[in-house]
Amino acid sequence: MILGSMAPRRRWLLLGLTALAAVALIAAGAVVITRLTGDTKPGGGPVAGSPTPSPIGTPTPSPSGPPPGADITGPLNLLLVGVDTRVSVPGWEPHSDAVLVLHVPKGLGQAYLFSLPRDLLVDIPAFPKAGYKGGKTKLTHAMSFGSRVPGKPKQPSTAQGYELLRSTVSGYTGLRIDAGAVLTFNGFDRLVNALGGVDIYVDQRVESLHRRPDGKYRESAPGGYTGPQQVYEKGEQHLNGWQALDYARQRYITGGDYARQRHQQQLIKALTRKILDENLARQPERVDQVVAALGDTLIYVGGRRIVDIAYALSGVPENKFVLVGLPGAGVGKGSAYRGEQLTKVGRDFITELRAGRADAYLAAHPTLVVKN
Repeated sequence: MILGSMAPRRRWLLLGLTALAAVALIAAGAVVITRLTGDTKPGGGPVAGSPTPSPIGTPTPSPSGPPPGADITGPLNLLLVGVDTRVSVPGWEPHSDAVLVLHVPKGLGQAYLFSLPRDLLVDIPAFPKAGYKGGKTKLTHAMSFGSRVPGKPKQPSTAQGYELLRSTVSGYTGLRIDAGAVLTFNGFDRLVNALGGVDIYVDQRVESLHRRPDGKYRESAPGGYTGPQQVYEKGEQHLNGWQALDYARQRYITGGDYARQRHQQQLIKALTRKILDENLARQPERVDQVVAALGDTLIYVGGRRIVDIAYALSGVPENKFVLVGLPGAGVGKGSAYRGEQLTKVGRDFITELRAGRADAYLAAHPTLVVKN
């Protein structure tokens, strides 16, 4: 069955699972789906910033032949990364502030999305391409160390940094990473605005460290920031681009970085729900707006085309998209903070996930399932 014959809600569900597990692939996947359903638009080049161009557009497959991705049976793992590039600072190395893994087991009947703490202490392998010799440090540094281009100190490569981050995450989790995407903070802001904002349930009161109520940045001061703060009150809220980004970034709150990971996952699912409800696949003009909004803030890295992955995951039911929060704790003595480590319960989830026993493990540890 080709994609054009699928129900609109199913089309966008599979897009949400492949593209939006961390928002990054939504626009690119939208282009694929819109074109395959007959709404062609000019300009079907590779995703901006891709180190190895991955074609997005593709001719409509023949009904008599196998669809793209028909040979993909799983397991499938996507690495989805949100980075702080601070493009206004020349030579600023990207840091991975959000690291999410979407795991789809063999058979492609369900999907699990979990986050890894940015400060997770991990073994980062040597990466000669960037002149990095390897070491044990925080996960967020993998992107930074890997982005360094010898002889070009002012021109870090986010795509190259992703390579080292991918190797690091794969080594820690034991999961082979099949494809991934990197979205900058500016890209996330633009994406949410292009979709008209997002509705989300704020599960705790959150005071912004970075923004004022009018959206402008707070002024830096010795030891932090000063001035009025944007506040996100508990309850149902409609957030625009800068608000959604700001809310998802806050970690100096009750629950720390683990609460931030939960909020990022909830935001991702809320965006997926918005796409489903608005049936954007039937609105090519809106799709073009989303694509234009991302521009060069998106990098897609994968061995397979986005359309292949979208077809492969077309059978994942909506109620089988599970958000998982992995508990952890700080490492260090006294004030000598070194980073974070997952608790045994968190580490064991990854082990059981690899073994195909995630459902049984979550049934025995229901607090790991993140609620909307």
